[in-house]
Amino acid sequence: MQLSKTEEELMNHLWKQEKAFMKDLLDAYPDPKPANTTIATLLKRMTDKGFVGYTVFGKSRQYYPLVKKKDYFSKHLNGLIKNFFNNSTTQFASFFTEETNLSKEQLEELRELIDNQIQKK
Repeated sequence: MQLSKTEEELMNHLWKQEKAFMKDLLDAYPDPKPANTTIATLLKRMTDKGFVGYTVFGKSRQYYPLVKKKDYFSKHLNGLIKNFFNNSTTQFASFFTEETNLSKEQLEELRELIDNQIQKK
């Protein structure tokens, strides 16, 4: 299951806040802010999809993420590699390093990260 772009934006606010009432989430948006009904609809869909849970406090709900940001984006990235790069991490890495205009320093940092992961294996 995947989030839409607007759901991802809302989920990012929730990941940052960890727990939030609808007013807190609305306050996180820049002006012009979305309508209350828009946020309520998004939260309902995200709850139905299993991404968001809530605790009831009187007439209010405090929302919290059920999925960790790292887990969501890891699954999303793996799906991207599978669907767009024929499940080839080499094709993905080639595309990423060639098409993102990384500086020499950024490429060296990336190489260091890869070298560290190789040493851990």
